Amino acid sequence: MLMGRIMNNIHDLDFNMILATTAHDMKNSLFILLQSIENLNIANNLTVTQHQDLAGLHYQTMRINSTLIQLLALYRNEQQLPISIEEHSVRDTLEDVMDKNKLYINSQHKKVTLSVDENLNAYYDNDLITYLISDIFINALRYSHCNIILRAFIKKSYLVIQVEDDGPGYPEHMLLHNNFDNMPFNACKGHSGLGLLFAKTIAAKHKNKTLSGYISLMNGKETGGIFSLFLPN
Repeated sequence: MLMGRIMNNIHDLDFNMILATTAHDMKNSLFILLQSIENLNIANNLTVTQHQDLAGLHYQTMRINSTLIQLLALYRNEQQLPISIEEHSVRDTLEDVMDKNKLYINSQHKKVTLSVDENLNAYYDNDLITYLISDIFINALRYSHCNIILRAFIKKSYLVIQVEDDGPGYPEHMLLHNNFDNMPFNACKGHSGLGLLFAKTIAAKHKNKTLSGYISLMNGKETGGIFSLFLPN
């Protein structure tokens, strides 16, 4: 009888709520782990190799944290929860993205160029856009050879934020599905598509009259991938 009541209670549980709650708890634990890694990295008695190992651990932890944030944001979208759109400094947002990843940037000797007017302000959900750009930036760190450019500018009625790297560029199957509506999800290929689904969903939540946000992928003329986020302003 007891086992039967337990099984009935399990069936009554909302699995989506359990998943969201678990992901939130894991995200909090990862935040503490990231702080601990950063504190360890400033120790004076570490070798160059140990600093590089910590930077790699920090990078991988950031990737896991980014995935959990994506899951939580997509859950919020399913629950029709509102987002908080306010005026923000675009430069501050992009500098925050760089700061969150400075440990890996320095250890891998990556050159990150920030191209944005310091007086450029725009309206968006700062937390979600920071996480969105950070996820794209983390991938750029992974695939770039040396150089990454973070840029932002106004084009017609949109704020455009771009992440450009000098890596091998986006694979053809991702460029073919640039509308992302029918893009296949395959974690085995190293590109599950979750990050792009997250980016597309968050971009579309930003609306201004008849305009909605969207994303675009392209490769440079010579090499490297360019991710573009368009937010109506």
